[in-house]
Amino acid sequence: MELYQTYLAAVEDCLDRLFRTDAPYRQLQEAMRYSLLAGGKRIRPVLTLAFCALAGGDWQRALPLGCALELVHTYSLIHDDLPCMDNDELRRGKATNHVVYGVTLATLAGDALQPEAFGMIAQAEGLTAEQRIEAVTVLARAAGADGMVAGQVLDLLGSCSDLAAVERLHRLKTGAMIVGAAELGCVAGGAGPALRAAAVDYARHLGLAFQIQDDLLDVTADTQTLGKPVGSDRREGKTTFVDLLGEDGCRRTVADHTAAAQAAIAPFPGNMFLSRLAGQLAGRKR
Repeated sequence: MELYQTYLAAVEDCLDRLFRTDAPYRQLQEAMRYSLLAGGKRIRPVLTLAFCALAGGDWQRALPLGCALELVHTYSLIHDDLPCMDNDELRRGKATNHVVYGVTLATLAGDALQPEAFGMIAQAEGLTAEQRIEAVTVLARAAGADGMVAGQVLDLLGSCSDLAAVERLHRLKTGAMIVGAAELGCVAGGAGPALRAAAVDYARHLGLAFQIQDDLLDVTADTQTLGKPVGSDRREGKTTFVDLLGEDGCRRTVADHTAAAQAAIAPFPGNMFLSRLAGQLAGRKR
């Protein structure tokens, strides 16, 4: 989609301008940029820009908010790959951060990305003080102890074995940040309560569809196509959606959640981009 490429180019340009200071600790910034600029679909910041536009706002004003969330997402990936977590050596087709820079610097790179994200929101131009405060609250809730980190803890505990528990895990670990991305767009665009509620509904369904498709690709794709190790969850004994639903059941459930996401935003004029995005993510191969 042409609009997706427009959003993507703006996000990449914004991120590329970060952490370029020539300082004695520049290796830290190199490590931060290594993972931040490693590619990826940038789904989360794109959602932020798209929901700002759907609310009738100037999507460029939402750019610092979407990129701030991407900083937090990148930190989570760096830490998720560490030996004390998933101990992965490949991410987006490249060696993971700790493989290149060592565990200590990788950990610190992730640590540094978190406060930098909130600093970006605090300095975002074109937004009111109230909008910036609300954006900080949204991101903190999405990433914190009742959001993404809570999901990571549930994942590490390995105690989720039935469908309800696995859904709860991924609503937190993956879904909370996707919901946060949609809400940030609503904040920047000044969305009313109805659109804000629809954005949350859309993002919750999109997040589950995204994760179920991830689990499906983990058993049907190959490492080269996916850009990261396949089959790792099964090797670690984690229960996945494929274990619970089977491959065909996963495909049906992805379709159901995608349709529900599209239905959530259907009443709002200008929803075509977000509706098509949900459909394309449902059929992705990586």
